[in-house]
Amino acid sequence: MKFNLDKLNKVFDNRIRVGIMSGLMVNESLSFKDLKEFLNLTDGNLASHLKNLEDSEYISVTKGFIGRKTNTTYAVTPQGRKAFEQHLAYLENIIKNIK
Repeated sequence: MKFNLDKLNKVFDNRIRVGIMSGLMVNESLSFKDLKEFLNLTDGNLASHLKNLEDSEYISVTKGFIGRKTNTTYAVTPQGRKAFEQHLAYLENIIKNIK
């Protein structure tokens, strides 16, 4: 099997974005605070990767309030779920063919 880099999604080249997507794939949604704690990231670092995923339309953002505090939650879009599953499937296929 030839390795075709074009079949890997560039958005998921970064381990942080893979971590974000992994967390969101198994949860209906996660708050900014939850993702920050889950991935042990700074606000700015997490925000830039979330923006990249949002711009790619792989995640949706919901802003609201809990009491007087703002609460931003993120969820995977159908397009994001499909793209991430395809990315993982190609990686799994590569691993299976190396063995």
